[in-house]
Amino acid sequence: MDTLKDLYIDQLQDIYSACTQSRDVTVELEQAATDEELKQALHSGHKGISDGLQMLETLIKSHGADPKGEHCKGMEGLVKEARAHALEEEFGDDAVRDVMIITQYQRMAHYAIAGYGCVKTFAKRLGLEDDAARLDTHLSNTYDGDDHMTRLATSGINTDAVA
Repeated sequence: MDTLKDLYIDQLQDIYSACTQSRDVTVELEQAATDEELKQALHSGHKGISDGLQMLETLIKSHGADPKGEHCKGMEGLVKEARAHALEEEFGDDAVRDVMIITQYQRMAHYAIAGYGCVKTFAKRLGLEDDAARLDTHLSNTYDGDDHMTRLATSGINTDAVA
């Protein structure tokens, strides 16, 4: 890695890998959720991740690189945690599982927020304004999804889990 552009491409590939991994487990989390609003939010999250993947693929290829050039070990760990704690764990109450699903989803979302934020900044520094705008759209969408999960948790799901 010799230049900021090299780092930019590397990190785009990392986010592409992260999103690929998180998309698959988000589908599993949606299937395990019992709260209908949570299921709907996870479905929207899955769609948003898929849209982000398409954008990232186009962006990476426009720079002459292969989207699959990197495997994100950070997201690999978060996905393992999501499966272990939200899908494989035994729960005596569906609301408690739903709370754990939100927790695990938000951890993955925060990883994506950090990644999108970094590459957006790199794109701006490199004068790649179109790239930066596209990345900003997906960064904003990821923030919105995270905020929606927080609202779901604080408006009722966490309360249901206390009972």
